[in-house]
Amino acid sequence: MSNSIPKILVTRKMPDVVNKKLMSNFTVSLNESDKLFTEVELQRALKEADGILCSVTERFTKKILNTTDRKTKIIANFGVGLDHIDLKSAKSKSIVVTNTPGVLTDATADLAIYLILAATRKAYLSEKKLRDGEWTGFSAVEDLGVSLKGKTLGIIGMGRIGKATARRANMALGMKVVYFNRSYIGSIDFPARPAQSIGHVMRESDIVSIHLPGDKGNHGLINEEQISLMKDSAFFINTSRGEVVDQKALIEALSTRRIAGGGLDVFENEPNIPQSLIDLDNVTLLPHIGSATKEVRDEMGLLAVENLISYFGDKDCPSRVV
Repeated sequence: MSNSIPKILVTRKMPDVVNKKLMSNFTVSLNESDKLFTEVELQRALKEADGILCSVTERFTKKILNTTDRKTKIIANFGVGLDHIDLKSAKSKSIVVTNTPGVLTDATADLAIYLILAATRKAYLSEKKLRDGEWTGFSAVEDLGVSLKGKTLGIIGMGRIGKATARRANMALGMKVVYFNRSYIGSIDFPARPAQSIGHVMRESDIVSIHLPGDKGNHGLINEEQISLMKDSAFFINTSRGEVVDQKALIEALSTRRIAGGGLDVFENEPNIPQSLIDLDNVTLLPHIGSATKEVRDEMGLLAVENLISYFGDKDCPSRVV
């Protein structure tokens, strides 16, 4: 590497502890306004910065990465998912790409459990009734939820977060676990049964929880056919990526009560949410906050910076993907 201090461009506003570590190691261009970058601004960034610390909101497409006179050698992603970066193009151009796995596992699993509880106990419907002044007092028969003990949780994608969610559901809530993963996952420390296919999980489960990476091979993987296999008493939870689900088919299933309800933290075309989904009272909606705790966001940013420091220090990056 050059002896000059590398310039790092940060595309979104970051926690103070992250900024301090960046500025103590690099020449840094911060985005204190937190305004989204345009395509033109991303192309300019690739020409001006030695490294970029980005988030899921910046799409590094083949077109963007083909920018002429590119200076950037590394893209350090603030997050685990990398579906917003064309990894094939990055590899062909010898651009290193890193992410931040592990540090957000527990926070996202906690949120998945929250959505499971919220969906099965009709939390949004009940809160809305109270806030709208429609609650008239105790009832032994109205707005009853579903108990989780003994119910089956189906996990699609048994990676770090899928395992952490399943472990919580089994050990804390007394749920049975069935799962599908496209590769062998090795031993696990709680009772869980592998299924032969996604369809088997969809058919057997009382709650289906999605934990798939957002790569192109998974886009639309949970489609109308898969959703149609669910029990009409089942609930659908997604804390992974909105693109892995056919959102139109899911809205249809929820609105017609083909399935009982759901909990979503991710959506197609974020932050644009269809009104037809917002209007439903049998689904809890959250604005992609799976990793949104102060501790986790600090750790994510610090790991992204550590990847940059390692790269420009000619060391192995802690979490290199490309």
